[in-house]
Amino acid sequence: MRLHYFSKKSTLLFSFLTFIFFISCKEKAPRELPNILWLTSEDNSPFAGCYGDEFATTPNLDKLASEGFLYTHAYANAPVCAPARNTIITGVYACSNGNQHMRSYYPKSETVKTYPEFLREVGYYCTNNVKTDYNTTSINPDEIWNECSREAHYKNRAPGQPFFAVFNTTISHESSIHKWISNEYLRHKPEDVKLPPYHPDTPEMRHDWAQYYDKVEDMDAQIGEWLQELEDAGLADNTIVFYYGDHGGVLARSKRYVYESGTRVPFIVRIPEKYKYLFPESKPGAKVDRLVSFVDLVPTLLSIAGIEIPDYLQGDAFLGEQKTKDPEYAFMFRGRMDERYDMSRAVRDEKFRYIRNYMPYRIYGQHLEYLWRAPSIGSWERAYKDGECNQVQSVFWEPKPAEELYDTENDPWEVNNLAKDPSYKDVLDRMRVANKDWMLRIEDTGFIPEADRIERAEEEPFYDYMRDGSVNLEKLIEVAETATHGKPENVDLMVSYLKDDESAVRYWGATGLLILGEKAASAKQDLEDALTDESPNVVVAAAEALYKLGEKEKGKKALIEILEDGNPFARCYALNAIDGTEDSSPEMIDGVIAMIKRMPDMDRNRYDLRAARGLFEKWGLDPLKYDLVFNW
Repeated sequence: MRLHYFSKKSTLLFSFLTFIFFISCKEKAPRELPNILWLTSEDNSPFAGCYGDEFATTPNLDKLASEGFLYTHAYANAPVCAPARNTIITGVYACSNGNQHMRSYYPKSETVKTYPEFLREVGYYCTNNVKTDYNTTSINPDEIWNECSREAHYKNRAPGQPFFAVFNTTISHESSIHKWISNEYLRHKPEDVKLPPYHPDTPEMRHDWAQYYDKVEDMDAQIGEWLQELEDAGLADNTIVFYYGDHGGVLARSKRYVYESGTRVPFIVRIPEKYKYLFPESKPGAKVDRLVSFVDLVPTLLSIAGIEIPDYLQGDAFLGEQKTKDPEYAFMFRGRMDERYDMSRAVRDEKFRYIRNYMPYRIYGQHLEYLWRAPSIGSWERAYKDGECNQVQSVFWEPKPAEELYDTENDPWEVNNLAKDPSYKDVLDRMRVANKDWMLRIEDTGFIPEADRIERAEEEPFYDYMRDGSVNLEKLIEVAETATHGKPENVDLMVSYLKDDESAVRYWGATGLLILGEKAASAKQDLEDALTDESPNVVVAAAEALYKLGEKEKGKKALIEILEDGNPFARCYALNAIDGTEDSSPEMIDGVIAMIKRMPDMDRNRYDLRAARGLFEKWGLDPLKYDLVFNW
């Protein structure tokens, strides 16, 4: 009995000492601020050997993954650079900031800080080389960074000072396939390309894919040079390295689209042994299945640096003492892409992707000047018009469904839409709810049209405007979701929306009638009455709906009047509608020309002018004939 008693005491004592030792070890974990190096590339999906892509040539990324942790479910919250970077720099979804549209330079709320400001406050030397593109006028790179230039470098810090440094390469950017490189000079051969099922087998498509893989290889070499520079400086053992792509891409139906191909990114984190307490898995070389997205980067940085995470941040820390449990979902959004309006939201769990399209009457493949610089998409469009595309390849050129649901494990290219499959109803319902809950939680600004946004908030940050109590967002979402499902039995309900006091509700009512087309014939007079609405977005949606009901002259007159409006986004929205009506009458052409001649300059960043140029190309008109020069 006595021996048993002492054995028991010894066991308890050993357990207690083990616990004390464990706590002591944790306390002795390095607490100095680690250096952090961010290496970013542009427009590339996980085209890397470490992600299982056998066609890719990426020895440096593969080595980095073997030394670090490869995240298998990492996502850009927007499938295009500026809104994605707005989310990264603020830790707030761009569609919550009011900056979801591609290059929408609206002010940032003073509530929202940028992450370099947090890091500098605790002693970091913060550099950015060199991309900014934060999609807002309110962030001055010279104020938030210690250095922001092509010469910005961590080596310029004070002795012993910890650094946070960003180096960004544009080698893999979309523009890398705009200039044709002859097949004989390509290292990745077009004939060896394995095409996605939605792309037709055209010479241009194979060529652009092969050329892009060459560019990814070149990008990988640049990543290798930066990593070697860190090694040569003797800093690798106390520097955490992040590598990620800024969104997916780059051939058509990837960048700008909220599919895996547009939002899933390569994401690798290498953590030195001295910071082992930060390891997300037991040892380097492991894969991490946790869902992470760009909105999580700011809270993660703060967690690593020991800074308390403020409540307004909308992501979850995935490293450090403030690391959260694994989230169930990642969320994505799409707004205006340059001169083309569209609106989608997406939810991703570990297996499924849900997409909610709020402008289903627009085709996926809206003509966009910059996208069409790639030879591949032109060949796809020609193949479709010539009847050479199969059903899967044709979907891109046709109106969208309101909802999409994909099993990404069994359908990685997302071509089999399960939204109407009754066996997936529970998944669909669950992800619908997750999407709505998220939009409400972040106060999504997208349900107020852009032209109205300017009139309503003026220079007030839209983040603040959405929180001042003047917008019933829950009602707006309900109206938008009802309207965009396009059910004929809802015509009277759409008419009631059209008469609401809230302009955004009226907009969604007009949009619902536009989607119904000829089935909205009983609402013709109500749509005509809406042509005098104070909201230009309501007028445009009503005018396009009237075209479908045979009232082209009334719709045309209203659209031409909008082109005379002083709001450039109202004009851009009207030009999108004009494209949708297929109206190339002399009166419409004259209206577009008159709009252009009223412009003080031909600034290429004016998206109403870009949309007008697109119409000229579609109509086959020579601008010089009308004394117009689109010299960009």
